[in-house]
Amino acid sequence: MGLKHTRRATGQSTDQLNEGAHLLTQLILSIFRLNGQLISSGDALILGLGLTSARWQVLGAIASTPLTVPQIARAMGLTRQSVQRTANTLGTEGFLLFKKNPAHAKASLLTLTEKGASVLKKATNIQFSWSNKLAHEYKTHDLEVALRVAKKLNDILKKEQKNEI
Repeated sequence: MGLKHTRRATGQSTDQLNEGAHLLTQLILSIFRLNGQLISSGDALILGLGLTSARWQVLGAIASTPLTVPQIARAMGLTRQSVQRTANTLGTEGFLLFKKNPAHAKASLLTLTEKGASVLKKATNIQFSWSNKLAHEYKTHDLEVALRVAKKLNDILKKEQKNEI
């Protein structure tokens, strides 16, 4: 099965891609669009809790163990600066605390406050209900395959990035 010759917004044609590369490109573009939609949907889900998707991500990252801003940024694939801004706001609003880090004098450990843990629990319950509803649209096997593909692509990109630095 060959690829159709098509032009993209960049003016480049897809005839230089093999079928797998074309499909991977379509998957990546779809993931970009999905990421935007997930952020919008997440923001809408938790609108009444005083959170945004970015704030929710940071709180979720420290739900089980205190982490530093750089650790959160690496784990979430975000910039340290954006995580720091979000953490500062969450700290000011009483959702998290900056605690001394015995392993690093300058990188504080972020921990949830009672308020942060409470709002995170509410957000998680909302997300569970939403996920249960959405999951009815899919066969379990299809979700397992999608998860494997996403994890493998993420792992490959991480390895590639490490080799380029």
